[in-house]
Amino acid sequence: MLVKIHRSYRDVVAICDSDLIGKVFEGDKFQLDVKESFFKGDEKSKEEITEIMKNMSIEDATFNIIGKESVQTALEAEIITKQGVKEIQGIPFALVLL
Repeated sequence: MLVKIHRSYRDVVAICDSDLIGKVFEGDKFQLDVKESFFKGDEKSKEEITEIMKNMSIEDATFNIIGKESVQTALEAEIITKQGVKEIQGIPFALVLL
């Protein structure tokens, strides 16, 4: 998984499965564009990503999470719920504002 933290007045944490970088997924009304410039950060283990999510959730961060492994990790870390997960072309994603 990849994680990239965009620092601003409200930090944005971009997390995605490594194999999704550069891909575009289209649905009826929405499009997921897994742009390298936004999502390509550091390769981290599940444990490291979990720790980052938990630490950043304390700081009122925003999360953009794309991919099966990334979404599953966020569910296990209790950053998101199953009700907050959507799919486009079989790719799960979640957006979280804390």
